[in-house]
Amino acid sequence: MNSLFPALAHGPGEREALRFGERSLTYAGLAAAAGGVAARVAGAGRVAVWATPELETAVGAVGVLLAGLPLVPLNPRSGAQELAHILADSRPDVVLAAPGADLPAVPARVERVDVGPSRPGPRPEAAVGDDAPALIVYTSGTTGPPKGAVLPRRAVASTLDALADAWRWTDADVLVHGLPLFHVHGLVLGVLGPLRRGGNVRHLGRFSPEGVARELASGATMLFGVPTMYHRIAQALPGDRELAEALAGARLLVSGSAALPVHDHERIAAATGRRVIERYGMTETLMNTSVRADGEARAGTVGVPLPGVELRLVEEDGSELTAYDGESVGEIQVRGPNLFTEYLNRPDATAAAFTADGFFRTGDMAVREPDGSVRIVGRKATDLIKSGGYKIGAGEIENALLDHPGVREAAVTGEPDPDLGERIVAWVVPSDPHAPPTLDELADHVARRLAPHKRPRVVRHLDALPRNDMGKIMKRALSS
Repeated sequence: MNSLFPALAHGPGEREALRFGERSLTYAGLAAAAGGVAARVAGAGRVAVWATPELETAVGAVGVLLAGLPLVPLNPRSGAQELAHILADSRPDVVLAAPGADLPAVPARVERVDVGPSRPGPRPEAAVGDDAPALIVYTSGTTGPPKGAVLPRRAVASTLDALADAWRWTDADVLVHGLPLFHVHGLVLGVLGPLRRGGNVRHLGRFSPEGVARELASGATMLFGVPTMYHRIAQALPGDRELAEALAGARLLVSGSAALPVHDHERIAAATGRRVIERYGMTETLMNTSVRADGEARAGTVGVPLPGVELRLVEEDGSELTAYDGESVGEIQVRGPNLFTEYLNRPDATAAAFTADGFFRTGDMAVREPDGSVRIVGRKATDLIKSGGYKIGAGEIENALLDHPGVREAAVTGEPDPDLGERIVAWVVPSDPHAPPTLDELADHVARRLAPHKRPRVVRHLDALPRNDMGKIMKRALSS
């Protein structure tokens, strides 16, 4: 058995482990509080946690994992229909919550347990196998009801250890972030990651550039964020010397969950002298690739496969692409100890997700650069545009559009065209709503930077782009 939290049993008890605002716990305090949760839920089948950005969520999650039970994180912002589906599908026996948290109606059979002070104290980690379920995390459900990806304990351990290798992550690191805790980015990487290393995590509760500056200036060494957060940082930097100095002093700035636009990369680098590194993962795979701490952080690339991860690009007919030319587009498929085991109650979807030789079909399209690094060009379903005989990734066009001073936000999709097969559509939030950039202006701008066949043929102006809780653009919500 690979212990998920060796520091809880053997680490320095008085070192701070968790801090949420003004509230904190040492490793000794966390061991006692999480041990109390573990004792309280012992014997349960599955345990859900109402994953608010509070200390109790982290304590509850650690307690459930100490008990060797599967944890089901619940998004507090879920709609009633989605929440009902997740509870009916995962059938937890217990739901953990912070005292006073207002939970929507849950089935009567599900017991509510408030996470708080408890007498039992420290408790040894349950002796369960590495393939035992650790988390059941529900996907976004863009193509139907959310599916529960069952992540085994080996996936959590292998991903966090691979990131420790890539990022030189140690117990001396102090991580700051303001990510939600119902997803793998905020919960697995952002909470379990520091605790596995024996380090410290400071959660902002609610993200703000001011909070980032405060924590980095007072000892934090790493920042995790999503592109929306880094965009807000980039916007704040020109007038905020303290923020620039704090970011310049960080050991590692990491962005994930979606592609970070090139113009935000460059604005942050220009103001701080530090480059944001990107990594690539999914709910079903945890982390697959990353720019290494000692590697070159280039805007638009997500680095090389992590230790233990096999990655290949394949054509539509299933043949493997071997060219590292930065141009040949294929679907990413991965295999390794970081993968989920199944979609809960969905053997059909599980079987369809894997190839005969055990690779997971990610649905993400990418190219390999000559140095082996991966550059993602978009999702197969929404971001791969076949126009005039070319395979075109929406991501590079979006980055080109964002370089135009008249564009504040941009998304690119394809729509049917009788001549081209698909034509490129640019959805643009103008910097000045009263003087939006024209189609000719944007088409020329893109054609000069990329190639003429990648220019948009249609431009539609919006007040804002539809985004989910992680800041990802919901392209299926864009329609003509």
